[in-house]
Amino acid sequence: MKLHELVERSCARLDEAGVCFGHGTTNAFDEAAWLVLWRLGLPLDDLDGVAGRRIDAAEQAAVDALIGERIATRKPAAYLTGEAWLQGVPFTVDERVIVPRSLIAEVIADGTIEAVLGREPARVLDLCTGSGCLAVLAAMAWPDAEVDATDLSADALAVARINLQRHDLAEHVRLRRGDGLAAADGRYELILCNPPYVNAASMNALPPEYRAEPALALDGNAGGGADGMDFVRALLPRLAEHLLPQGALVLEIGHERAHFEAAFPQLHPLWLSTSAGDDQVLMLGVEQLA
Repeated sequence: MKLHELVERSCARLDEAGVCFGHGTTNAFDEAAWLVLWRLGLPLDDLDGVAGRRIDAAEQAAVDALIGERIATRKPAAYLTGEAWLQGVPFTVDERVIVPRSLIAEVIADGTIEAVLGREPARVLDLCTGSGCLAVLAAMAWPDAEVDATDLSADALAVARINLQRHDLAEHVRLRRGDGLAAADGRYELILCNPPYVNAASMNALPPEYRAEPALALDGNAGGGADGMDFVRALLPRLAEHLLPQGALVLEIGHERAHFEAAFPQLHPLWLSTSAGDDQVLMLGVEQLA
């Protein structure tokens, strides 16, 4: 058997099992390729280059077992491999954090934030940092910036610390534990926030792959609401006191734009364009939040 045939067979197994994607891949073929290449210790970005490689019986068995584990456990592939990629940067992940996939990474990487601010931010807060992925990407994009990263979860901060060390940023990014803005230190030019925002109905309908992730990082109804905006409601009234003049918030709200606009009809944010559309990441200036 050749490697491309093993990928195709694995793809068919994933399709037949009806697993859910969205944690680094969007379809069965890409996920099969990722798992096959990872299991065999081959470069993840060179499927074409190794497609004709002969696979022996032991390698087939190892791949088949991994695909079987993906199907049986319904865990995201990133939890099985211990690694996820965002904007071409690898991050260590496990069940203590959600799999990195924030759309805010795109507007960091493509220069949108500097274009709107008119400068590179000098002080940045990554609120609800999770694995630390946005803090890492911010520190890479703006090497002269002071970057703080906060989270309520001590487990998440432990994973974030691993990723800071992995990318030699442990001395550049400060990790702080606290609920919401409780761990913020002074004022910032830019606050990045990918908070829990999933509404109650959507939480109840999540497939197993998403239920494998920490609910604390997904469920936006911890305060007793149902629209996913509980964290955001508590956050926005306090933001102005943590932003410098001309500062701004970049907030991800996923598919919850309707709920955001219903909860905050007085706000008129700038919606930032991402690969998922123009209605999932927004920016608010300090003057709008004052």
